[in-house]
Amino acid sequence: MGKKPVRLVIIVGLLAAIAFGGRYYFLHRNGRATEDLLQLYGNVDMRQVQLNFQASGRIRAIHVREGDRVRQGQLLAEIDPVRYRIRVQQLQNELEALQQQLRRLEAGTRPEEIARARARVAAAEARLRDATLTYNRVARLVKVKVGSQQEVDNARAAMEVALHSLEADKKNLELAVAGPRREDIEAARARVRAGRAAVEYARQELADTRLLAPADGILRNRILEPGDMASPARPVLTLALTDPLWVRAYCPETMLGRIAPGMAAEIRTDSRPGKVYRGWLGYISPVAEFTPKNVETPELRTRLVYQVRIFACDPGGELRLGMPATVSIDLDRAANPPGRDHGSVCGDSD
Repeated sequence: MGKKPVRLVIIVGLLAAIAFGGRYYFLHRNGRATEDLLQLYGNVDMRQVQLNFQASGRIRAIHVREGDRVRQGQLLAEIDPVRYRIRVQQLQNELEALQQQLRRLEAGTRPEEIARARARVAAAEARLRDATLTYNRVARLVKVKVGSQQEVDNARAAMEVALHSLEADKKNLELAVAGPRREDIEAARARVRAGRAAVEYARQELADTRLLAPADGILRNRILEPGDMASPARPVLTLALTDPLWVRAYCPETMLGRIAPGMAAEIRTDSRPGKVYRGWLGYISPVAEFTPKNVETPELRTRLVYQVRIFACDPGGELRLGMPATVSIDLDRAANPPGRDHGSVCGDSD
């Protein structure tokens, strides 16, 4: 029986010591919080992207669901590509025809065509000689009053027609030997370039029937479903980007002179009280505003504050959009230069 009072005294003494130590730590901690440790309260924030198809058509498939983590370049959804494939094939055929025309012009006149032009010149020369002989013969007969003047006129006209025909055939031969004009070749090349651009544009439209993730993130919402008609004006999915990730908080105007971009910070959440996320102060708003009603702060609600963003390192993907968070900034610790590489900070995070 004598041992119980002794044990009771020992237990009471331990409890008193613990209470005294807790009170000392509490007072010390609170004093530091008001002197060289700034605590801010805010919510986790991230950028969100409304994803649209650049092409129009009926949605054939959506490959992701709400809450799925996606990687940059991952296929998210598709629309029916049949019309776009047909268009690509049509333009490719037209381009092939244009290329054939260009190759024909660049090759010049074929030897067979030049030989045919020479033969036409020779035939025209023969016709001219025959017409000349006929004219001379008729003219002599008229002089001896055997023929008529009408016959002379007809022979002269036939000779002139043969002469002009020979000149035309000679010009055709010169054109055949010279080949296509340089301007015609350049025009054909321009048509080929336009055809290639049209094919590339059609191919891009075909590629736009596949909706790819622009960055790493978490799918937040499926706005449309397979069977719906998609267009560039209708969002299909909402993607929350996981990088960068920050806590949106509000700093009192009285503490504005003691913070600077680049200062290290610690972030804690109610869902994981023992977890500390490393971060840094990345943004201080240049415009003051009144304290939002949803911000928990011991200062007066009407005091002016400045919005700040504390970028967070979250390699495990544990932080969620809108999650309440507490930020601690050591005011005695010097700030790193603004614009510090968050990759180097997150690389040594816990």
